Amino acid sequence: MQPLDRFSGHADLYAQYRIDYPADLYEFILKYCPDRQHAWDCATGNGQVAGALAELFDQVDATDISETQLILAVKKPNIRYQTSLAEQTPFTDNSFDLITVGQAIHWFDVNAFHEEVRRVAKPNAVIAEWGYGLVKLGTGLDEIMLDFYRNRIGPYWDPQRTHIDNRYAGLAFPFANVQYATFTARRTWSLERFLNYLRTWSAVRQYIHENEEDPVIGLGEELKPVWGDGEREVTFPVFLRLGVVS
Repeated sequence: MQPLDRFSGHADLYAQYRIDYPADLYEFILKYCPDRQHAWDCATGNGQVAGALAELFDQVDATDISETQLILAVKKPNIRYQTSLAEQTPFTDNSFDLITVGQAIHWFDVNAFHEEVRRVAKPNAVIAEWGYGLVKLGTGLDEIMLDFYRNRIGPYWDPQRTHIDNRYAGLAFPFANVQYATFTARRTWSLERFLNYLRTWSAVRQYIHENEEDPVIGLGEELKPVWGDGEREVTFPVFLRLGVVS
């Protein structure tokens, strides 16, 4: 299966405007991960997860199919970036104490990836996969956002997006001691900052490609009367599944 790269073409936007993840997500994962020598962040994108793991593990390997993304990724001395498929990596057997995938498992050949996880994981290593759903803006704005998401750009989402909406319920997770948890990422953003985040969405990029116009401009005009000129809190519902590679 040919891997899908939906992000190299706007890697600069992705590096600037994608969200990072709340501290309590990492705290939850670490409860199940007593050994913290070596972690692998798969589909690392701009390195946001790799950067967090670098503060917690001795060594972090981070991979992505997008060389452009890796060039722009956060740099730390104990992070090693490599271009690699998720399903076929250069790592030796029994290498990692923790393997993470943030907002990306839905792009993979999931069964093949999990086979690779079993190969490169140490005994009793932890595998953590998570994503985040549609942003919440508050009364008067959520209705506009939902219409934009479902109707204006809805036809431009890849079919894999349904796995995010379903919180990965339809994707296999054949590991032991499975745990599920939810978190909330809270950010305080201006409208301009929020609109630039939306421009990182793969469906928005596809809409622009096919129609040669930016749908986010019109959305911004709809949101502005309620949003106002200042900043407001935006929240992202984060969902996690975690298991032990036995």
